[in-house]
This record gives sequence, structure tokens and C-alpha cells, in this order.
Amino acid sequence: MSHYSSESGDGSSTQRNGAWKVAYADFVTALMALFIVLWLMGASPDIQEAVRSYFRSPRGHPHLTGSGVAGSGEALALTERNVQELKARLERTLRDTPALRKLAPYVQFTVTGEGLRIELMESGGGMFFETGSPRPTPGGENLFRMLAGQLRALPNAVTLEGHTDAKPFRGSSPDAYGNWELSFDRANMARRIMLADGLPPDRIAEIRGYADRHPITANSMESRNRRVSVILQYEKH
Repeated sequence: MSHYSSESGDGSSTQRNGAWKVAYADFVTALMALFIVLWLMGASPDIQEAVRSYFRSPRGHPHLTGSGVAGSGEALALTERNVQELKARLERTLRDTPALRKLAPYVQFTVTGEGLRIELMESGGGMFFETGSPRPTPGGENLFRMLAGQLRALPNAVTLEGHTDAKPFRGSSPDAYGNWELSFDRANMARRIMLADGLPPDRIAEIRGYADRHPITANSMESRNRRVSVILQYEKH
């Protein structure tokens, strides 16, 4: 009988001695969760959106990014079959990012035969660039940086276009700075910002400056004709 009691006592002691390990594991797990929450609170809007997108769809975007693992090098090309998915993702990112939300009414996403066209249309006072200048506004720079973050994982070529309205510059001499120079310089500035934020240089296929030759409204003097277009081209076979 005394032998049985000894075995029972040893078992209880073992359970008591191991209980702290369970409590410690729970504490470490809770601490790790706290650190993740604090990190997310200070993370960039792009990272926050990526995390939200993962929990909405843990499989990620297989049509656009292969396995969905960042940095895996398995990115697939944009095609006519998956272009609507990228369009929806960019629209959602623009809408859900507080620093960019006010710009959403001035950004138009259009699926074309060339690829996904993203038009950044100016307001009367200058939404993306300072008036008459290739210098970007803070909002314009942030938007180009967001686009670079979204597009750099894809292998597709990117074309940048600059457009102006029909209002002439004051200078009339042959060497005066005008709409042709401005349209190209703004497209080139977009290129420089996107490259600085990680878009690979060899992804830029072309920079086009059209001045006022391709208005998108009937009134060529309207401010929306002043725009920069980012075109993500379909993969060429």
C-alpha cells in the first residue's frame, strides 16, 4: 500500500513541475502577438494592406504572384486573364490607404488592349505636380511610390506618358520651356520616383511626352488633360 502511495505522489509532483512550462509558453505567445500588433501599427500603409489582404485571402494572389510569398521570385506576368484582379487590388489599396484616399477621385484605372492604364489626372490647383512644374506634390510622390511597391513584383514592362492641357506657357521663343518639355519631364519624374522605390530599371520600356495632343475631354483646356499615365503592359509572347 505504501508503494502505491509513493507512485501517486511522484505523478502529482511531475504534473506540478511541468505546469510552469505551459504557462510560460502561453506568456511568450501573447508577448509575440503584442510585438506583431505594435509592429503593424508603425508599419507602412503598403505593408498593412499586404497583411490585410493575406487574412482576407490566405492563398494570396496566385495569378499575379505565383506562390504568394514575397521575395520568392515566382512572380507571374500580368495577362488579359488576370488584369482585373490587379486593377481591383490597386483600387482597394488606394481606397484603404489614409494618405492616398483623397487622391482616389483623380486616379482612373482602365483595362486596354495594351495593358492596365493608370491615369493620374490633375485638379485645377495641382494634385500630383506643382502647377507648371515637374516637381511632384507630396501626394503625387506617395502615389508613385505606392505604384512602385505594387508593380515591382511583376515582370511586365512599364510605359510612362506625360500629357498637358492646351494652355500655352508665357514664353514664345523657340527655346522656351513649354508643354512638350513639361509632359516629358513629369513622366520622367514619375520614373525616377518609382525606380527609387524599388522598381527595377529594366522594367521601364518607354517614356512618352505628348503635350496637349491626346486630350481625354472635349475641352482641351480642362485640367484633367494634365496627367501622367502609367501603363503596365501585357506580357509579349
